[in-house]
Amino acid sequence: MAHESTNFFVTAFKVGGPSMIVIAAIGALTIMLIIERLWTLKSLNVDKNDFNEHLFGMVLRGDIRQAITYCDSKPAPLTNTLKAGLIQTMNQRPDEEVQVAMDASVLRETPRIEGWTAFLAVFGNLATLAGLVGTIMGMIKSFQGVSKAGAAEKAALLSEGISEALHCTAAGLIVAIIAILAYGYFQVRIGRIINDMQESSMSMMNLVVANREKMKE
Repeated sequence: MAHESTNFFVTAFKVGGPSMIVIAAIGALTIMLIIERLWTLKSLNVDKNDFNEHLFGMVLRGDIRQAITYCDSKPAPLTNTLKAGLIQTMNQRPDEEVQVAMDASVLRETPRIEGWTAFLAVFGNLATLAGLVGTIMGMIKSFQGVSKAGAAEKAALLSEGISEALHCTAAGLIVAIIAILAYGYFQVRIGRIINDMQESSMSMMNLVVANREKMKE
């Protein structure tokens, strides 16, 4: 199966014409972006439940400095968000400023989490359009060849043009499907990370409000 797939892409690149170069470039960019996003999101993610259990225990004991140090030991969007609120808490700022600091951190961290993910949707659309252009060019090539060729050459030229058209269509759709599926997957992961940040910040805010008297200088 893998050998057949390899043969398909090799054949498509040979017979697909100029559009296949564009589709191949889009495919390469798509794979590179997918790998980059997988690596980045893995490095930015932390176990919310485990982290919050340890951090909230420190907040309950009133040891805000230790909680901030613990956040520094696990740099990530979630920890940075909670650290922003802890710093305001340590400085004895009002509850509103603590919440605003965490909300501002969520806004700061969101572009870092999203990265260039939106371009996967763009690549999906571009691959489809490039495949369509290749299809049209292949059909034009077929009909132009048939109109000018002799009876013996018509079948061969028509077959060549249709082959170019169909290979471009298939390759463009394959790249588009991969890009769009990856885009949907990353959107779900990004949404979960942002939801974890917002949920944890609300939980910590409630904890701080209820335990202000325990907070150490």
